[in-house]
Amino acid sequence: MPESILILGGAGFVGSSLAIGLKKNYPQWNIICFDNLRRRGSELNLNRLKELDIKFVHGDIRLSADLEPTMFDVDTIIDCSAEPSVLAGFASPQYVLQTNLLGTINALELARQIQARFLFLSTSRVYPIETLKSIKYTEQKNRFSINPDQNVPGVSQLGIAENFPLQSYRSLYGTTKLASEMLIEEYRHAYGLEAIINRCGVITGPWQMGKVDQGVFVLWVAAHYFEKSLSYIGYNGTGKQVRDLLHIDDLLSLINYQLKHFSQLNGDVLNVGGGADNSLSLLESTKICEEITGKSIQIKSKATTRQGDIPIFVTDSSQIIAKTGWKPTINPKQTLKDIYEWILENEMMLKPVLS
Repeated sequence: MPESILILGGAGFVGSSLAIGLKKNYPQWNIICFDNLRRRGSELNLNRLKELDIKFVHGDIRLSADLEPTMFDVDTIIDCSAEPSVLAGFASPQYVLQTNLLGTINALELARQIQARFLFLSTSRVYPIETLKSIKYTEQKNRFSINPDQNVPGVSQLGIAENFPLQSYRSLYGTTKLASEMLIEEYRHAYGLEAIINRCGVITGPWQMGKVDQGVFVLWVAAHYFEKSLSYIGYNGTGKQVRDLLHIDDLLSLINYQLKHFSQLNGDVLNVGGGADNSLSLLESTKICEEITGKSIQIKSKATTRQGDIPIFVTDSSQIIAKTGWKPTINPKQTLKDIYEWILENEMMLKPVLS
């Protein structure tokens, strides 16, 4: 087990949640969080880190000088840093490319020079858009559902598996993450770097600053709580598009396992998500939000589908479940309830960010 960890993107939702969870599990560990605080709301995590004696370093992974090896004497690097929005790359590619690709290079160089292990959070968005759109699905009353018969390998009613075809375009965001995966593999073979890659689906839970292009389930709960309007965008404005969701605490339990068994899992590139049993359409999310908050809000319909959007994505995590014994334990309704209770408890602090 490591005793010193550097978490890149450590003031973001995933990074700060992992830092705090690991520190509570292992108070003796030295945990350092590194972040540029670009995303609004990330500054709210600084006091939470400080309360647990987690060191914070303000820096930018785009700048190699900010990751000077003499500054970081750690056993393991967990890379949670990224511009996570698919839409961001369509508007202006520079920040996405520099953060997600150049940032990975700088992080790998740090890992190489200090001989640290490297745990990388990749994304399900490495799978190509047009191929995902070609998946056969049925329109049901409240959602789209994957058909059992498919022409594309790596697709079943369990979702998308690791052998799903990778040829074709996938958005600049997805491309930077896939390129990062390839760079990590090169560093493994060239320099003996120990590395694990998790291709994550939608991760959510308390302390995620959700917005339209990233963090949809927090956005949905917050809009109901603060009584702001929403829109069903694309696919005729029906709200039937589906995503699986993974509670941040379930991700923490997996990361904890991976840190304990790093050498055995070295080289793994596996899907990590909530799976078919933990999936929701926007329509279903609305119903749960209404039950939890006791509020009903206006939801508009916009038939035009956004660039890069897909009707359904469910993560097939069968391989990592079989390999580790880990599996998600928190269902979607409880996840949304946890988000609601977090907003309720921190309303005044979160209102400027989430409303």
